Amino acid sequence: MSGSTLTLRPWQRRALDAFQATDRPDFLAVATPGAGKTTFALTAARLTMPNLPGRLVVIAPTRHLKEQWADAAQRFGLHLVVDWVPGDLVPGDAHGVVSTYQQVGSSPEAFFDLSQGGFAILDEVHHAGEERSWGDGVRAGFDAAARRLALSGTPFRSDTQSIPFVEYHLDEAVPDVEYGYREALSDGAVVRPVYFPRLGGHMEWTAPDGAQLAASFDDPLVRTQANQRLRAALSLEGEWLPAVLRHANQQLQRIREQHADAGGLVIASDQDHARGITKLLRDRFGVSAELALSDDPDASARISGFARSNKPWIVAVKMISEGVDIPRLRVGVFATNTTTELFFRQAVGRIVRHLPNSGSQRAYMFIPDDHRLRHYGHTIADTRRHSLVKNSREVEAAERTASDADQMSLFAVHSATASDLDGETDIFLETGAAPVAEPEISDDLVIDLRQLPPPASGGTLLSSGGGQDGSFDRNERDRLRRINQDLTQELVKLTGRAHKAVNAELNRRSGIAKTAEATIIQLNRRSRTAEEWLRQEHRRRRHAGRTA
Repeated sequence: MSGSTLTLRPWQRRALDAFQATDRPDFLAVATPGAGKTTFALTAARLTMPNLPGRLVVIAPTRHLKEQWADAAQRFGLHLVVDWVPGDLVPGDAHGVVSTYQQVGSSPEAFFDLSQGGFAILDEVHHAGEERSWGDGVRAGFDAAARRLALSGTPFRSDTQSIPFVEYHLDEAVPDVEYGYREALSDGAVVRPVYFPRLGGHMEWTAPDGAQLAASFDDPLVRTQANQRLRAALSLEGEWLPAVLRHANQQLQRIREQHADAGGLVIASDQDHARGITKLLRDRFGVSAELALSDDPDASARISGFARSNKPWIVAVKMISEGVDIPRLRVGVFATNTTTELFFRQAVGRIVRHLPNSGSQRAYMFIPDDHRLRHYGHTIADTRRHSLVKNSREVEAAERTASDADQMSLFAVHSATASDLDGETDIFLETGAAPVAEPEISDDLVIDLRQLPPPASGGTLLSSGGGQDGSFDRNERDRLRRINQDLTQELVKLTGRAHKAVNAELNRRSGIAKTAEATIIQLNRRSRTAEEWLRQEHRRRRHAGRTA
């Protein structure tokens, strides 16, 4: 996307044609991570919104993805509020809101009112099946939306909870459009070929039942012991983890010789593990790493800052497992004991995003030579769909995993040593795909957003005025809200009045109900009102000083 011109990929054009050709309210698009689901969805919304009386509502899994969606939408002239809460009105200069499945689950009636006659984008819609309250909330909250566009990169789950607004045939989800990793790799200039260097090793540990065990990754073990072996390998006390970090860092340094700002991602098991890995990178290899933890209120800002920087490494637990867009990531380290196929695919999805005109773009995910992870690497190009039929062995395994977790406090690692780096599982060659050049751009792939009518609801399209002409710019809105907060605080100190009273008076004088519902014009007016009040208070004090 450049300026006001949008260039679609061929699969996005096909998906858009299919979306516009149907009169059904529901549409499911399944596409591999990195393929451009966000661009497709926002193009569909931008073309459809002029014909709808309602607002645009985007639902994402996490807070960080809310910010990412709002940034992307603004480039399409669609302006979403990220801090909307049920009960508030949407500012008159915004086209809608972006929220989370958790919030929908807790306040479905508010989303029902908000989305009536509007356009709903349900990002990574399989999350709506995670908790019954989320699925029920999504179904109730968006029942009155005119169009519902569901997106997923990994649309399969191991439970029988159906996903709202998704059609099933013989208990299997049926997408309206499907675009897999194999197809994207064959098309070229969409995703990167991913390689899976595997590191073996020999581990010794005490099991929770007191048994002394030792095994390499080549030894066949029952599932419980295989989990313990993996946990031992990933331990901060052993030498396996430093070895894989050394190999991964060397690979990243080689890549950065050609791709100067290429980055790496380490996915840790838990927060203490993540902190320990950050320390290992610093102390052993002299490399600083960004740390993104879910309990850090600045985690989203840290991820965004890393995405824009040229820092080499970021370490996270599950903050960067799905949907997070950091195209410069080229190397990953799978250092977590989470061994589900869903999570593995989500992790690999973080390093597959293709950068235009950047030459060879091999990506590398370093993995323990665990048979499960090895299998996932070999089948990464295979398509998965959500099925309502649950494998009974999966149920039993999940129950045993929960039981194992209760006993892990008795687990102890004695040693973990690494063997030589194994051959790379070359998914690029296994797909039978050959590298192709950047595709030629045909006229039907280019959309001039300037020629599209504005959305029927919400504010005007963004102009270069940065919001000064009344158009919505969320960065300008955030800046004005911070200014209003600072001015309010100054007035509280100067007048001695309660914060609530000063806020109420400023809202009354500027003609708004609350700042969360105010347009940019109203926020500008409120800040000018506050500045004038401050000037009056300073004049009053000076006058009082002269007459004293």
